Amino acid sequence: MAGKSKLIDARLPRGFEDRGPAEIAALDAMIATIKGVYQRYGFDPVETPMFEYTEALGKFLPDTDRPNAGVFSLQDDDERWMSLRYDLTAPLARHFAENFERLPKPYRSYRAGYVFRNEKPGPGRYRQFMQFDADTVGAPGPEADAEMCMMMADTMDALGLAGKYVVKVNNRKVLDGVLEVVGLGGHENSMRRLAVLRAIDKLDRLGTEGVRALLGQGRRDESGAFTEGTGLPEAETDIILEFLEASSVASNPSAALIPREDPAFRDIKGGILWANPKTLTANNALLFNNETAAQGLLELDSMRVLIERCGYGPDRIRIDPSVVRGLEYYTGPVFEIELTFPVTNDKGEVVVFGSVGGGGRYDGLVSRFRSEPVPATGFSIGVSRLYSALVSQGLVSTSVPAGPVVVLVMDRDQTPRYQEMVSRLRKAGIRAEMFMGATKNFGKQLAYADKRNSPAVIIEGSDERTRGVLQIKDLVVGKAAAAEITDHAAWTEARPGQFECDNADLVIKVKELLAAHARDAGK
Repeated sequence: MAGKSKLIDARLPRGFEDRGPAEIAALDAMIATIKGVYQRYGFDPVETPMFEYTEALGKFLPDTDRPNAGVFSLQDDDERWMSLRYDLTAPLARHFAENFERLPKPYRSYRAGYVFRNEKPGPGRYRQFMQFDADTVGAPGPEADAEMCMMMADTMDALGLAGKYVVKVNNRKVLDGVLEVVGLGGHENSMRRLAVLRAIDKLDRLGTEGVRALLGQGRRDESGAFTEGTGLPEAETDIILEFLEASSVASNPSAALIPREDPAFRDIKGGILWANPKTLTANNALLFNNETAAQGLLELDSMRVLIERCGYGPDRIRIDPSVVRGLEYYTGPVFEIELTFPVTNDKGEVVVFGSVGGGGRYDGLVSRFRSEPVPATGFSIGVSRLYSALVSQGLVSTSVPAGPVVVLVMDRDQTPRYQEMVSRLRKAGIRAEMFMGATKNFGKQLAYADKRNSPAVIIEGSDERTRGVLQIKDLVVGKAAAAEITDHAAWTEARPGQFECDNADLVIKVKELLAAHARDAGK
């Protein structure tokens, strides 16, 4: 006797997740809202494939024979490596370069799609997740960067998060200037410079003293784990921290750039600072005489003028020198959307929700494909993280959407009649189906409709057929009582949420029922 074949274990790979109707419907509604804002700003959709030639992803490639660190890769039949996209920016750069002659310039586009990371999964850390990007390619001025920040703010407002976010803005040139001042300029210091920037990036979470420890000899956290520091001398650490503290962002949310006309800055190249002139010292003066930092500050000031002129205050968009995202390819302004309301983390601690997206200027990325310089700026929203934020604030519905109207099969030999009823409903634009399961049991058919979250079922037995009528059972009204009904006789006696109508009036009566449900839901 042949042995029984082994069943396959039905389970997801780690780092991936399934989604049901409720979450899909909520995500669709959220994405539609975001699209509406992007389209209002004049952006058009574009879609790129999930696979790109691995060389097009460039910065994510490891120095190995098989490029599968950070990305999922396979070899095509022509022996060229292809990889699932790591983000949506590199594919856009390839698309623009490949279609350079036919695309308008500037090229303004948005796209939503899944990206893939070949990394170790963990709580809230997935190998597949969705991003939603908007980019302007071919616009070199601060107008494009300022517009991105304003579009971020308008998107958060449209989603119901007004007063619960801030768009934080910085400039990579300012950060580069800071590091040049402390002797970390040049290619030979690239790794140490990266470590310093990563320490600065933790300012919001660890505070000034935590960053000081990371810039120095290292930091030991509450669990006893030790993180090695960058080993900067104390004097250099003071320059960096004094620059960060000058922003006063943590203690003064209304802090903004001081105009270059302010007499306190008449001798300082760049002419702008983030906070009270009292914070200005010899170290700050040294920094703002740096050519790189001065250029970055002037770009930020130009953005400030545009943003303020359009009515966006520092409560919505503000300068924050601690923003250091996009270390690999950002070349100018960088920005980040931070949600400012408190949430409880996995450890039971109350923390600020934090970042849900960001972006910046990346003038060198498209130039990997073309010889001429191509300026570009854009931002990316983490869709799943933003969705979690909206759920936590009660701003999206997590209920299962209404299912189809179900026509029950009371007599198998009358299947054509039941299917004709379904056809009438569908032609009238009503979502409907005929029960196609094997059971004849009335209660089980009702249970099926209940699991489908059906608003109503249509019932025609022999008696109704003889009289030319139908029974319409409103499951929203009679859901609780219907759960106890097990046969046709019990239903005949109870009739919860049920009414009778002429067969010819089926479409009219179902439309009335659905309209009543819609009115009740809107109350």
